[in-house]
Amino acid sequence: MDLTLSEEQRLLVSTIRTFIRRELKPLEQDIEETGMLADTVAADIRKKSQLLGLYAVNIPLEYGGGGLSVLNWMIAEEQFGRTSDILIRRAFGNVYEILLEGSAEQKHSYLLPAVRGERTFSVAFTEPEAGSDAAAITTRATRSDGGWVLNGAKHFISDGEYSDFFVVTAVTDSTATAQRISTFIVEKGMLGFSVGRDQPMMGLRGTSHVEMRFEDVHLGPQHLLGQEGQGLKLAYSTLGRVRLAQVAARAIGKATMVMGMSLEYAQQRRQFGSAIGDFQMIQQMLADSAMEINACRLALWQIASRIDAGEEMRGGISMLKVQTSEMLGRVVDRAVQIFGGAGYCRDLPIERYFRDARISRIYDGSSEIHRMVLAKQLMKGDVSLYDCYG
Repeated sequence: MDLTLSEEQRLLVSTIRTFIRRELKPLEQDIEETGMLADTVAADIRKKSQLLGLYAVNIPLEYGGGGLSVLNWMIAEEQFGRTSDILIRRAFGNVYEILLEGSAEQKHSYLLPAVRGERTFSVAFTEPEAGSDAAAITTRATRSDGGWVLNGAKHFISDGEYSDFFVVTAVTDSTATAQRISTFIVEKGMLGFSVGRDQPMMGLRGTSHVEMRFEDVHLGPQHLLGQEGQGLKLAYSTLGRVRLAQVAARAIGKATMVMGMSLEYAQQRRQFGSAIGDFQMIQQMLADSAMEINACRLALWQIASRIDAGEEMRGGISMLKVQTSEMLGRVVDRAVQIFGGAGYCRDLPIERYFRDARISRIYDGSSEIHRMVLAKQLMKGDVSLYDCYG
């Protein structure tokens, strides 16, 4: 097994890191203070990213995307983790693969403009009473005049203020125990569709997280995404990729960046006549962070490679989601401790990284839920999750 990066992969890493350092890092503090990113600035960084081929790298080449393998996509997403959520969305795109399930007309109207950066969309799955339990949604789409009438509510919808359209889950057959949920494309501005308040968050400044209401929103056959009754399958598939890329890979990237900052500070900061990195307790924190980051990265590469080989890795993705999100929390917590009072002050970005990291253990399925998913896969006999020789 060769774990050495190829020249192409090294170039990908170098290109993204340089772009983030030059174009995105200077924007982070202003976003933190104002809670917004101007549309003109967003358009500018998107165009620069597109020129480098860094926009929508997860989408196949035939649709204008980067066409990266899952492993190379994860390597790219790890580098994306070195900047803030809103800048990742604007610079590199937020194009979910769920649109690949659309008809030729839907791909032309929604997927291609999204890949070009002309339109932005979000997935709207979460509801007040259906977070980790995606099957418990109550938003309904009832048959009417050859189409559907949509009623219900969603919340915590990321980028909802900025997006032009949404992929929405709704119950289409309340009598079924399975295949009861379908997915629809809903355009902003449709009669009866309203975007509510942006819910204030502890972190992730600049990214909106909105409430939505659907009151007798009329949808035609062209708005159904995929097959009727297959919405939950599409949602789980989409969320699996989101957890792998936007949680696991980015958590590793952010932890790597924070680790570098911690190491540099430990070498420069002096107390009692010595660099604090000479003290054993600080050394233990640095060593623990390095070991955890390395273990998570190797696990990510393994899972990504197995997906590239055609394996279904639901249990592996759940394992990584827990492993990486909790690792990130520990790494940034140690960083605050290493930086001391300076790490708690808003003058440095460490406290922001601490706040931003906390949500990763909650969204896209809490750690507790994913431990249950992993355990069920193990009970079904998937020993490959812990024994590669099994």
